[in-house]
Amino acid sequence: MWKLILNICIAFKINNIKLLIEQNDAFNVLHWLKFIIELKENSYNLFNDNKTKMKYFFISIFLLLFSTQIIKAQSDSLIFKNGNYIVGKIKTLDRNILKIETDYSDDDFTIEWDGIKEIYTETYFLITVTDGSRYNGHLKSTSPDKVAILTDESQNIELNRMDIVILDDIDQGFWSQVYASVDLGFDLTKANNFRQFSMRSNLGYIAKRWQLDANYNNLFSKQDEVDDIKRIDGGLTFKYFLPHDWYPLASVDFLSNTEQQLDLRTTGKLGMGKYVIHTNKSYWGFSAGANYNNENYTLDSIPDRESWEGFMGTELNLFNFGDLSLLTSFTAYPSFTESGRWRADYKFDAKYDLPLDFYIKFGFTLNYDNRPAPGSPETDYILHTGFGWEW
Repeated sequence: MWKLILNICIAFKINNIKLLIEQNDAFNVLHWLKFIIELKENSYNLFNDNKTKMKYFFISIFLLLFSTQIIKAQSDSLIFKNGNYIVGKIKTLDRNILKIETDYSDDDFTIEWDGIKEIYTETYFLITVTDGSRYNGHLKSTSPDKVAILTDESQNIELNRMDIVILDDIDQGFWSQVYASVDLGFDLTKANNFRQFSMRSNLGYIAKRWQLDANYNNLFSKQDEVDDIKRIDGGLTFKYFLPHDWYPLASVDFLSNTEQQLDLRTTGKLGMGKYVIHTNKSYWGFSAGANYNNENYTLDSIPDRESWEGFMGTELNLFNFGDLSLLTSFTAYPSFTESGRWRADYKFDAKYDLPLDFYIKFGFTLNYDNRPAPGSPETDYILHTGFGWEW
């Protein structure tokens, strides 16, 4: 009786293996064949004891009822350099960190990309590689250091595994390509009853050929015998990806800052950019173009200004420091219509990742204008320390 049930379960499992062969899932085929061989080799000793018979009966029933669902749910396979493996559903790869969801854990696993030896996926990805090319398709290792991209255009593209920079699961539709973050900071000092609240936020969407990114930041500072300081800035940026990591860009930004007596500064950029380094450890890019600048001031005595400027910028993002990532950017704005005037923006962020997608961030922002409004300083800066969450 017990042997009959065992043989039924094994036959059922063999049918599942046939399904895996049809799906070209070599990793799971080997896994379940090994399981069956070990099961048969140990069956003789197992059936010499009545208690073991009962335990094995329930194990067999469990496998019979649930193994098909496990195979279907866990469609992606990873083999590590140390020989271990994991089966589940890969969600993302970004900044050298791969996230995979499994049926046996409530939390996603995070794995360093350079610690993986082989990968086999059924999940459909938006795939970005180091030369800026982007594909929609699946992945399949062809050797320990090589991987093939099976695209939706019936291409089979083989490349080094470390040339893959980003994986985005697009099986889940629109929301799987949306990203967002928000962090808040609050400072309180007894002297002069100083209080400061700050917020940074970001929302974006990335597709195969384009990216849309929005940000909104706010700072409010209050203390005795000093005027309140309010600063609000934000923007919307569009990039269209071309071959070899080139991209045209268009953006609209705004800034309101009582420290510089700016009721509203509105700028519109149009330019071209390129990533010169685009890997799993760092991004480094440059951009240049033209910028329209319109400034309205808080005092009626200060006339509003508008001008055309050029812009030249660079951005460096480093993220090969464990849970720490660094971002720095610099942009200069030489004026075309106001001779001798130029402005500059500098930004530095250090972010430390915590469990459950939380993080701690330290940020420094500097704005410079060599011809500010009368009575306003040439330089304004912000120090921000916040606790945040990203998605």
